[in-house]
Amino acid sequence: MKTNLTNARVFTGESTLAGHTVVVENQHILDVVPDSEAGEADELVDLNGKTLWPGLIDLQVNGGGGVLFNDAPTEETIQRIFAAHRQLGTTALLPTLISDSAKQMKTAISATDAAILNTGNSIPGIHLEGPFLNPARKGVHAPAFLRQLDEEAIALVSSLQNGKTLLTLAPECTQPKLIRRLVDAGVIVSAGHSDASYDTVRDAMDAGLRGFTHLFNAMSPLTSREPGVVGAALEDQHSWCGVIADGVHVHWATLRLVLSAKPRGKVFLVTDAMPPVGTRDSEFQLFGQTVSRDENRLTNADGRLAGSALDMMTAVRNAVQHLHVPWEEAVRMASLYPAEFLGVETLYGRIGRGYNANMVLVDDEHNALQTWVLGSRSPV
Repeated sequence: MKTNLTNARVFTGESTLAGHTVVVENQHILDVVPDSEAGEADELVDLNGKTLWPGLIDLQVNGGGGVLFNDAPTEETIQRIFAAHRQLGTTALLPTLISDSAKQMKTAISATDAAILNTGNSIPGIHLEGPFLNPARKGVHAPAFLRQLDEEAIALVSSLQNGKTLLTLAPECTQPKLIRRLVDAGVIVSAGHSDASYDTVRDAMDAGLRGFTHLFNAMSPLTSREPGVVGAALEDQHSWCGVIADGVHVHWATLRLVLSAKPRGKVFLVTDAMPPVGTRDSEFQLFGQTVSRDENRLTNADGRLAGSALDMMTAVRNAVQHLHVPWEEAVRMASLYPAEFLGVETLYGRIGRGYNANMVLVDDEHNALQTWVLGSRSPV
């Protein structure tokens, strides 16, 4: 099945093209060519002069559509979460399991393997946020599940058969040699929920630690005499930082400082989304705690933040409005840069020959109008 997408401004991830046709065949982009060179197709889709972006990629999705991955880590749950986020412009995501039992982790990994093989979704892997975290920086993670990284855990974490595994851990709660073991097994290691010193983080980066999970939140801060996790993250020119751009988790001025400190391409947007995303729900249960929604703030009874009600399209708009970046850069922060962090940039993050046909059509206010996931078109 060959489809020609015409009459759109096409943002390829690098530049915006007019008078070009995106040619889709099955699940991939066959080419992006001038209209006169498009040739015949089985289907012609007129995009009415709107703008076509690479599909947005969210590497930290705990829930959506009224469900939480931890509650039922099944392929059906992933499909429901994916459907909720797809309506909001996200065309690829990592289902994220926060700290839980080894049994639940195994179930979640198996479900993700199944979802990756299901061509109706675009799931490049799984994010295991914990349980190898520092109790002092646990946030709303259940302390009963926090534990040390050991040989059995390394085998479990690296057991995904398809796709990428992103693991968030506290560097001070393990050893550099174990981080290296994970990296050698193909696991992408990120620091989070950590009270580590600057030196400990530097040692972890030398061992292969690649990024930082929801920068500033649940980690040792930058101070004058101890740079902490935040200082190590901002100083390093090679690592990536995920940020929650909702105006709740981090002050806008602080995020602007992050962009000035890190090289271009090393800061990407995440949501840390919870079940209310894509619904009107005002509360949900998290390990026996009631989490309440007040506009875009989610908190437990103690007032502690518990993920977010953010979606990626809103994060892009926020980056333009509050971080003062051009919309093209904001889109890269939500598509190309997370793809590069995950190591899937040859398939995700651009509209170009050979890439997955994951795209989102937007209006002038950057609202999602339609999405394509592996070539399948759906209105939002």
